[in-house]
Amino acid sequence: MIDECARRTIVIDLCLAERDSLRRYVTSILGRDSHAVEDVVQETLLRAWQLAERIEWQDRPVRMWLFRVARNLVVDQHRREGRAVPVGLDAADFEQARESDPAEEVTDRRLVVDLLARLSPAHREVVARIHLLGHAGEEVAAVLGVPLGTVKSRAHNAVRQIRAELTRGDWAGAAA
Repeated sequence: MIDECARRTIVIDLCLAERDSLRRYVTSILGRDSHAVEDVVQETLLRAWQLAERIEWQDRPVRMWLFRVARNLVVDQHRREGRAVPVGLDAADFEQARESDPAEEVTDRRLVVDLLARLSPAHREVVARIHLLGHAGEEVAAVLGVPLGTVKSRAHNAVRQIRAELTRGDWAGAAA
């Protein structure tokens, strides 16, 4: 059996060996903001050091654990900053979308209205507030007087229903 100090040293060595791949992964999410990337990498390694005795490095690769922690840190950072842009997208992605044909925009709007009409009123309100108006989940929960978990559940289920209908092609009549 490995003593606590030796176990911590082994886990830390494994984590440090993954430092470059972790940095590349975080860069792929955040872009070339070297300060933000370094902050996430350092915070991830600090958490690995703090939790070294609890990381199951024999059953699964440490890399996956590090990547998950880093991704969660990036998501938390974006939520704290109140950014409406999802992780991994930048303004250039949205500029390309804006160069569409006005006729397509009308069709797309009609499609969105039709799909929203198929949702229950509770689900429709959550989707509209979060995805169309850009409100935070906590804010929506407070306005609606429901728990945050309910808001998250409604948003998830509504988006899943919309995706399913788009996949089935049930919306074909909406654009006509």
